[in-house]
Amino acid sequence: MKKYLVIGNPIDHSLSPRLHNYWFKENNIDAIYEKKQIKESDIEGIISEMRNGKIDGINVTVPFKKSVIPFLDELDNLAKKTQSVNTIYKDKNKVIGTNTDILGFELSLSSTKFLSLKIKNEVKGKKILILGAGGVTSSIIFALEQMEASTIMLSNRTKEKAENLKKLFPQLELIKWGDIKNFDIIINTTSLGLKESDKIPINYDQIGSGKLFYDVIYNPSKTNFLLEAEKRGHQIKNGKMMFVYQAQEAFRRWTITPNVYAGLVPSVNKKALQLLEND
Repeated sequence: MKKYLVIGNPIDHSLSPRLHNYWFKENNIDAIYEKKQIKESDIEGIISEMRNGKIDGINVTVPFKKSVIPFLDELDNLAKKTQSVNTIYKDKNKVIGTNTDILGFELSLSSTKFLSLKIKNEVKGKKILILGAGGVTSSIIFALEQMEASTIMLSNRTKEKAENLKKLFPQLELIKWGDIKNFDIIINTTSLGLKESDKIPINYDQIGSGKLFYDVIYNPSKTNFLLEAEKRGHQIKNGKMMFVYQAQEAFRRWTITPNVYAGLVPSVNKKALQLLEND
């Protein structure tokens, strides 16, 4: 039986095992997917287990998307460009990091309607404000650049992390944490929202109408960030479909074999989505 893991801290909120175990069963694959809360000091040992064949694939969530990189043999182009790894696979005995968050984010927006048009067209020429500078942020910036956003602003509690992102993406505009500039779409990439008590310190009443509030968090389905926006009539979207599409691409990557050159693309069907509903 093959073994797959998602690693992070915290990890209780992750619904990855529900989705991947459903897909394994649906595709008649003898495999199990589990979640494991780890410390940074555990990373080297877990990657060694994968190198030795005890683990067949790994997903990485907060806060380890950057810290896993030194322990990998290679990064693909997307992981290199974003310096962020959320999926690890083996190829010819090499342990390789990739980034499926980019595709997940792009596809999650393609089904969202904003101002009566599909958002994949609406991102072009729009002003985007990103809150946070964690492991997923570089993936979202990269995706927004590909979608030709006119302005990408970033606000983060820690100035150093924001400045490091600006080194990767020189056109990024940094603004002070808590400040709000005019935007069309605001995206929360922080972990603020995983706990019910978490609040983001922005003045919602100073924001104009008709904005899109996007939160990468998917569990809970409505964070305080989204609830406050919804109260004021803004469109809201959580990270559920980003999560699903990044998982779909990770599954495809893991199932590439000499006989299945392109990998298996699992179904994003009603049953799969129902598995992600909160208990």
